[in-house]
Amino acid sequence: MVVLNKIYTKTGDDGSTALGTGERRPKHDLRVAAYGTVDEANACIGMARIHTSGMDGPVDAMLARIQNDLFDLGADLATPETDEPPQYEPLRIIETQVKRIEADIDMLNADLKPLRSFILPGGSPAAAALHLARTVSRRAERLMTELAQTPGETVNAQALRYINRVSDFLFVASRAVNENGARDVLWTPGENR
Repeated sequence: MVVLNKIYTKTGDDGSTALGTGERRPKHDLRVAAYGTVDEANACIGMARIHTSGMDGPVDAMLARIQNDLFDLGADLATPETDEPPQYEPLRIIETQVKRIEADIDMLNADLKPLRSFILPGGSPAAAALHLARTVSRRAERLMTELAQTPGETVNAQALRYINRVSDFLFVASRAVNENGARDVLWTPGENR
């Protein structure tokens, strides 16, 4: 599917990049920013997995699936729908991917006590790294929703649902790796006034 023989092509030296359709856009284009931020979230998850790889439980395997799905999401965003029929079947996020991450969230959340306060990022290195990934995935979601509301642009509805679930998953996973919430650091409103 992907062949990378040469890493630098010099075609982006003018500040543009190619979408999956071959169309060139500025590197600061909202669509490029959206899938670039999805890639950034993926890298943050990779950093979190340094801490989760040796842990008991399903979190690391779930994160590995999400990382793969985020590449699918990037491909989805990089190949906008057009009036011209594509020469190949574009990769799109589908409902089964959304349902899978929802099932993972439900599985992890079943062992967590209800929250009585917001959580500060921290507790353990794994949880802090997952919170960072969560905030980057929320930024990706904000860019994707802005793109979806831009005239002339389309974003797959399942892609929007999926990125929303990613940040939900990362929040629940951060609690799971914090000894199922026992090491969560709770926000105390106005504590330092």
